[in-house]
Amino acid sequence: MNNQNDYEKLQKTSAVRARIRSILLYTLLTLWAILVLFPFYWMILTSVKSYSTYNSEYIPSFFTLSPTLQNYVEAFTTVSLGRYLWNTFLFTVITTGIMLIVIVFAAFAFARLDFPGKNLIFTLFLSLMMIPNELVVITNFATITNLGLRNTFTGLILPSVTSVFYIYLLKENFAQVPDELYYAAKVDGTSDLRYLRRVMLPICKPTLITIVILKVIECWNSYVWPRLITDDADYYLVSNGIQEIRENGFGRENIPAMMAAVVVISLPLIVLFLIFRHKIMEGVARGGTKG
Repeated sequence: MNNQNDYEKLQKTSAVRARIRSILLYTLLTLWAILVLFPFYWMILTSVKSYSTYNSEYIPSFFTLSPTLQNYVEAFTTVSLGRYLWNTFLFTVITTGIMLIVIVFAAFAFARLDFPGKNLIFTLFLSLMMIPNELVVITNFATITNLGLRNTFTGLILPSVTSVFYIYLLKENFAQVPDELYYAAKVDGTSDLRYLRRVMLPICKPTLITIVILKVIECWNSYVWPRLITDDADYYLVSNGIQEIRENGFGRENIPAMMAAVVVISLPLIVLFLIFRHKIMEGVARGGTKG
């Protein structure tokens, strides 16, 4: 009888401890979520405040009773935000498409094909990741300038059409596909290109989706290279356009309109991440697991 009572007390104690741990955990997660999401809330809140309301607040208000969308109208009419968005869309789609073709063929070659010096070439290829980005930017700038491609979409796109990290990630994912499938396909007379298209790509689809999403985010947030290679506003991307808005547009005076432009620029990436967040996690896990 005493043993049963002791067991019940132990169960109750364990349940209480588990509940306390859960409460503490969710409390910390809630506080962390508030800390992370507050800048986004403040950005959206500021974007729906009128210019007069914002300037009349000696103490910032955490809500507004008279929201307005006028700032969003000004973001597209006062400055060339629409052009910046279109330039960024073209840059992102073309760069991601070309890069995807390049890394798929490179990863397949390193993962499945046999050619002299493959391991040495791949090792040297990986060593490129050790080179600081600043040195690469300087080299790319000199090359693009000598080719006369400054202030062109070609000059913007060319240095971004490949990635050592993405080739490595996809190569490791391709290597997980059993060799027996490849040998069986070769016995049936299947070409390497058809095997890649019919077998490898469908199996490694989560990793490909992850790479595409990460590349889209990288292109959308690109700042240093576009700022360096273009001084013509007709070729500005959103990251450079927002700086132009701040310096020569309404940014220094009309902060609510500036925040509206930032919301418009940030929204596509936020929506993209929310939709495909599970694919990103799945792709990274598959790419980083061997065997």
